[in-house]
Amino acid sequence: MMNLRNISHSSFGLAMLSLLATGPVFAEEGGSLEDAITGGKLIADFNLRLETVDQDNALKDAEALTLRSILGWQTGAWHGFSVTAAFHDSRPVFGVSDYSVPPSGYKTGEYSVIADPKTTELDQAWLQYAAGGFSARVGRQVINLDDQRFVGAVGWRQDRQTFDAAQVKWAPVETVELLYAYLDQRNRIFAEDADIDSADHLLNASWKTPVGTLTGFGYLLENENAVGDGPDSWGLRFAGKRDLDGFDLLYAASWATQSADAGPVSVDADYLFFEAGAAFEPITVKAGYEVLGSDDGLYGFATPLATLHKFNGWTDQFLSTPPEGLRDLYASLGGKLLGGGWTVVWHDFEADDPSPATDDIGSELGMVYTRKFADHFTAGLKYARFDAGATAGGKVDTDKLWAWVSASF
Repeated sequence: MMNLRNISHSSFGLAMLSLLATGPVFAEEGGSLEDAITGGKLIADFNLRLETVDQDNALKDAEALTLRSILGWQTGAWHGFSVTAAFHDSRPVFGVSDYSVPPSGYKTGEYSVIADPKTTELDQAWLQYAAGGFSARVGRQVINLDDQRFVGAVGWRQDRQTFDAAQVKWAPVETVELLYAYLDQRNRIFAEDADIDSADHLLNASWKTPVGTLTGFGYLLENENAVGDGPDSWGLRFAGKRDLDGFDLLYAASWATQSADAGPVSVDADYLFFEAGAAFEPITVKAGYEVLGSDDGLYGFATPLATLHKFNGWTDQFLSTPPEGLRDLYASLGGKLLGGGWTVVWHDFEADDPSPATDDIGSELGMVYTRKFADHFTAGLKYARFDAGATAGGKVDTDKLWAWVSASF
């Protein structure tokens, strides 16, 4: 059996180039190359955001007003081929920059962390071939899989996560999609100061049924800057909704098992997730339970490529899972108000395999309101408070507030 970890960077690249080179055989005739370039789409996205952090520790309260700008161009298709290139710039503005970004060395240890470094860099640059239900993409790109619990772009942060990767998708029938991606580098949210050379393999297969989408996945990760392999995760996810009399029934469930090899020590842990809800007009209510398991208090289930801000509270207490693991019982209520949308979320956190220092970790309340206006603009206000429990594993009370205006063209 082929060992995916033995595929070299060069051989994989040659295979992808060969695949792309044969693409036009399957493509339909298109317009001219000039038409494809000039008839493309401008990428223009801006986000001005104020973020404040108040923690019950020795660090000074943090405050940052940052502007993120993404500018680029996506061509039209020519014989199935298209190209996208975009640059990213993020920086504090108007002198509001009292915050810390430890990976870049910016005011480390003085202020609480706001993970939005000053940077100008390549955001995306990829070549794609697409025909029918098949596509292949090579280059720096955004990859969001399923609900982003395992793989996502971390779009909440000003410097989002991208990957230097080769990706192949195939939909043999309308209800089935198969994906494979090889990641050569993880371009993380701390500019170039914390990028990781990797040899990651992502496999994802989904099947749309009348009652929901069933997905099987395998994410085999290897950080080439670290000792050991993994984590390697295999799992299943099912999510859907049913239109009942007067409301929509919402449901989702996921399970995964994970193993990792940190030098001489091998560890493993499991993941469980259940969520149910109901969408009435105009109110939606949900409740869920997520378990990131522990291996006897030595290792907690990890999702290092995830959009972590979406999960386990907005104060970002669990960007890395405690060795004792995590149990997150949560409920949310949302709806429409004054042309926008609002959501209130409550979390209760406990250790999966408690220790004397980490057991009753705490709770969090989060609130957000967003509203679109003038076609291209969105404004938002968001607040979250984490109250540390009696045995919180070193975590402290934390308040975070955000206010932003974004524009996308």
